[in-house]
Amino acid sequence: MSSITVTDLIPHRPPFLFVDEILSHDAEGLVAQRRWRPEEDFYRGHYPGAPITPGVLLCEAVFQTAACYMALKARAAGAAPGEGVPLIAKISDVRFRNPVYPGDTTVLEVKQKDALGGFTMLSGHIKKADGTRVMNVDFAVAWKLPAISG
Repeated sequence: MSSITVTDLIPHRPPFLFVDEILSHDAEGLVAQRRWRPEEDFYRGHYPGAPITPGVLLCEAVFQTAACYMALKARAAGAAPGEGVPLIAKISDVRFRNPVYPGDTTVLEVKQKDALGGFTMLSGHIKKADGTRVMNVDFAVAWKLPAISG
């Protein structure tokens, strides 16, 4: 894998960055990794005494993996770094199979299914490092230029 880091590709930063490292990518998809650190603040309240990673954050980790994929794809098409942002347009068929606990390392994978009318349809899934299936989701992303505020 090249020396491109996640923060070179997407604007997310801690404490709302849920992708640690890109493991591989090609024209069809991207594979990344995330270690869920026991000291992360959300574990204090989800659930006290028996913490598990919130499902919405697992979905967000997949969406951030897709954002990395989309950024690499945009760069390959000639876009400048930081030109445009991915916006989730649709989420469907989310299935949670096993919980993720503090300290678990997960492998995040996204694959492009189709592209039509400015939207990219993708599928994503998470497995634990030992291969245990965690979740899968189908979703659509629109790549948009950022609005100028002022």
